[in-house]
Amino acid sequence: MAEGRIRIGTSGWHYPSGAGTWNGIFYPPAGRRHRHAGFDELTWYSEHFDTVEVNSTFYGVPKPSVTESWVRRTPPGFEFSLKLYQKFTHPRLFAAATGNADTTADRNDVDEFREAIDPLHRAGRLGALLAQFPASFKNGPAAHDHLAWLVEALSDCAVAVELRHRSWSDDVASTLRLLNGLGAAWVQIDEPKFRFSIAQNHLPNVESFYYMRLHGRNAKQWWRHERAEDRYNYHYSAAELRPLARTAEAASRIVQRLYLYTNNHFGAKSVANAALLAHQLGQTPAGAYRAEMVTRYPELAPIVRPETTEGALPLGR
Repeated sequence: MAEGRIRIGTSGWHYPSGAGTWNGIFYPPAGRRHRHAGFDELTWYSEHFDTVEVNSTFYGVPKPSVTESWVRRTPPGFEFSLKLYQKFTHPRLFAAATGNADTTADRNDVDEFREAIDPLHRAGRLGALLAQFPASFKNGPAAHDHLAWLVEALSDCAVAVELRHRSWSDDVASTLRLLNGLGAAWVQIDEPKFRFSIAQNHLPNVESFYYMRLHGRNAKQWWRHERAEDRYNYHYSAAELRPLARTAEAASRIVQRLYLYTNNHFGAKSVANAALLAHQLGQTPAGAYRAEMVTRYPELAPIVRPETTEGALPLGR
């Protein structure tokens, strides 16, 4: 497998608070970061993975200066996949968050988002754009029209479409005709399944790229939880990951590039599972892992490079 053809990372890199914070686990505790000269979370993250899925762009369109800083803070070849702004996919959430009654996205919104990601595009660091739709987005003529407009408006970018309602898989032929005709990848998702959940076979639908997201299987807290982060409090076992790794490996033989993101971010579980997936796919997990991370997730011990002391790496490794 050519280097960089399979890219594995997590959904987001910044989880500074709450019970599921990454501080003190994957990252040094906030009070001890002075021991790491010029510590930066994104730079630290990029020493371990070659891609990240950015979720913050769902809540607000970043300034070009922000995405330009992402390029400076990561090594050449590192790629960013970005979730589209909520106005494109979740108009009700957009209205609730902004108080704006006009929820119809138009060309001006597209141009604003394009301007925001231009530094990534120009630097060759843009992976894919994720159009994640809610379970309320059902198969039908209006949904087809909106998808066609959105993907065509972003035609010079790789667009991955995440659909969650079973109406899309109940009429899989029309869904495939639509997405294949647009050149969009149908996002393959692993998540708890309910009555109206989409059914998927995890096969690629286009040859250009493949996009898989692992949300965890915390069915008990998926819809009912005290905090939003509780939904993603799930750790995949090595046995649970192996079939997904085999699927990704098979898909990678068909497509030009493959993105695999773990979204079970609570307590850096996504980091541990992404590293384990990389190992199962024949990659050597990059970077050095803190003792706290390996202690919490002991399956990492035989496959990752540990720090010998705070901020110091083993010599000759």
